[in-house]
Amino acid sequence: MTTDPLADLRDWHLPEPVSWWPPAPGWWLVAVVLIALVLVVRPWWRRRSRASVQRAARRELARLGRELAVHGDRRRYLAELSHLLRRLALARYPRAQVAGLVGEDWLAFLDATGGAGAFSKGVGRVLVESAHRPADQIDLEVEPLAELVERWIAVGAAVDEKR
Repeated sequence: MTTDPLADLRDWHLPEPVSWWPPAPGWWLVAVVLIALVLVVRPWWRRRSRASVQRAARRELARLGRELAVHGDRRRYLAELSHLLRRLALARYPRAQVAGLVGEDWLAFLDATGGAGAFSKGVGRVLVESAHRPADQIDLEVEPLAELVERWIAVGAAVDEKR
């Protein structure tokens, strides 16, 4: 009797493919670390970017003061100061709330968002009134106006921190 001892063996076969689910414990650890990292870094990054906007606004305000001291161009100083306030307001508040404001409405907005009445009833009125006067008739109190804008920037920074 000649029997083939290999005849009873089954043919070779591939193992089952490795499943991707559930992941190995190391991948769970990586996922938890990444989620924790995002939760920690995101608020820090937002505060940092807001703070950089505030620093840039303060640097711009100082630059405008230096240029006024050198050139003495009051109309240009007020126009650029108004542009600075507008850019910062657009960075802080929704575009629909800020973009269309002019004149008294603009001053009222600045008062409501940190000006405490000093824009519409105080030294800040010059931002609107200067557009209709000759440059030599602009009554500009540089220091109080710069301090008002600085306060508005600082109050906005505090509001940004709360968001």
